[in-house]
Amino acid sequence: MKKVFKLSLVMLMATSVILAGCGNKKDGASDVKIGLVTDVGGVNDKSFNQSAWEALEALNKESGVEIKYLQSKANADYVPNLNQFVKGGYDLTWGIGFDLGDALLEVAKANPDAKLAIIDSVVEAPNVESVTFSENEGSFLVGVVAGLTTKTNKVAFIGGAKSPVITRFEVGFKAGVEAVNPEATVTNTYAGAYDKPDIGKSLAATLYDAGNDIIFPAAGATGNGVFNEAKSRNDAGGDKVWVIGVDKDQSIEFGDDVTLTSMIKRVDEAVKKVSQQVVDGTFKGGTTTVLGLKDNGVGLPETSKANVSEEILAKVEDFKKQIIDGKITVPSE
Repeated sequence: MKKVFKLSLVMLMATSVILAGCGNKKDGASDVKIGLVTDVGGVNDKSFNQSAWEALEALNKESGVEIKYLQSKANADYVPNLNQFVKGGYDLTWGIGFDLGDALLEVAKANPDAKLAIIDSVVEAPNVESVTFSENEGSFLVGVVAGLTTKTNKVAFIGGAKSPVITRFEVGFKAGVEAVNPEATVTNTYAGAYDKPDIGKSLAATLYDAGNDIIFPAAGATGNGVFNEAKSRNDAGGDKVWVIGVDKDQSIEFGDDVTLTSMIKRVDEAVKKVSQQVVDGTFKGGTTTVLGLKDNGVGLPETSKANVSEEILAKVEDFKKQIIDGKITVPSE
């Protein structure tokens, strides 16, 4: 009888341990797997791919979600990388960047039960959530800063590759400059790549030599080369030049001595929000979310105060209010 009692006690204790272990899971979130596929800019681009991955890292710490990324070295990697997550049973697969649109649509159609999401492109499929941004609105505001800060009345824009997303950056920036400084000229050029800092550095050198004292690159890791060129020139003691950061607050990475301000896109918040929907069981495919100034989806960081005067920042706030109120419509193409 004592043996039976001891055996029952052992079984009861074992059951208690198992139940306690189950109780430690955060609402089952630790069972959720989320994968992220970068574009060719890579996860350490100090731009939007990095922002997206940092959002998943934060979710991992908060909810215990299992996360993994695959870095694409060429466009041909997009479909295989997306499929690796989908076929691997991941609960959500992210595609980061406009260039992944066609690949993500192909994979979504072939796997109607899979959940997918994309940043910077609209993929019309019932199992995909798309998130885009009003980059033109945020770029207008940094254009205002550039137009009121330039000493040479020459500023420039460097795009990665031609796409509707980068066009929104370009035309918004130009409109902002022209709104406050019609005497200024805006030179637009394209690097043709998001992963070539050496090309960014070379283009920046040419533009600075031509008298442009502020450059706004929307070119992923290619833009890192623009910062490198600006830092070299400022360190050498020549005429002061500036860079306007993109997607993240790039003064954190490159410093206030070279970063005039940044046009932030809250890619991190978008990725975290949609990913949390999968954790909570509220994911709704077939939807598109557009985040602009009114949603705090784009804008300037607090660190802008380091180099931008209170007077200029006041003008930025005035233009921001007019855009939100619909008094100013910023061009997007």
